[in-house]
Amino acid sequence: MTHSQKIETMIQNGSDQLYTVCYPNPDKETIILLHGGPGTPDDFKLFIPKLEKDYQLIVFHQRGTRKSPCPSGDYSMEAYIADINTIADHFNVDKFHLLGHSWGGLYAQIYASKIPERLLSLFLSSPGTGTGKQWKQMEKEMMNYNKNHCTTIEWLKMGIYSLLGGLGSSKASQALYRQVARNYNADYPAFRDVTFNLSNVSVRAGNQTRKEIMAYPLLPRLEHPAFPITVTFGDNDIFGASMHFVISRYPSAQVFTIKNSGHFPFFHNPEDYFAILHQHFGA
Repeated sequence: MTHSQKIETMIQNGSDQLYTVCYPNPDKETIILLHGGPGTPDDFKLFIPKLEKDYQLIVFHQRGTRKSPCPSGDYSMEAYIADINTIADHFNVDKFHLLGHSWGGLYAQIYASKIPERLLSLFLSSPGTGTGKQWKQMEKEMMNYNKNHCTTIEWLKMGIYSLLGGLGSSKASQALYRQVARNYNADYPAFRDVTFNLSNVSVRAGNQTRKEIMAYPLLPRLEHPAFPITVTFGDNDIFGASMHFVISRYPSAQVFTIKNSGHFPFFHNPEDYFAILHQHFGA
């Protein structure tokens, strides 16, 4: 199987649909990849060539993003959990690995807290650090990071974009995400001008999901999981003290701090990052 051989499909979950891409690899274990945001799809193009030889890979645009319409308006964590189950069931996959970056890493943790029996492993890449009040603390840390990595004018514009995005402006949200990406790459000159495809971003999905995360109970400590867990953060990541919420939640996890890296380690230090990924997956 090669990278070009993929299956694109729309998977129905009730009235909602999920744009899903499968890189089939018969008789191999499956990794489901969870993008960040919420509301900002990513196709994990850097990851596919690294893993497709040894695994079946499934990538999907989360509910409410442009290719995955969500007419139900349901952005509850229960709906998100059901999406993963529906996709796995569609491909007749009973157990699978979850790989999540940023919000996708928190999404993976939420799933693991409810349905651990379907998991083969967790790989949490700069994961969101928690729900409820922990999410609020994390957002403050992210705000401070952004403020310290842009000009005063850019910071003021971010405030305006955030306000308009909260009122439902997709253009404002896309402008905000563009500036956020520049801030996250500001300490890495080679990537300062990297652009991201924001055409499938959904401001509604982002806003509604954020509300659900803040209302969700704190995640439980997982003392003795039946599967391995790897956690990575950059040494210059966007989070602060809240990273310890994740580390203390999973005492058995292997935790790595990636040198010379921020929130996008696959850009900033791919050699070290993908070495850790390969160590986890044995690929």
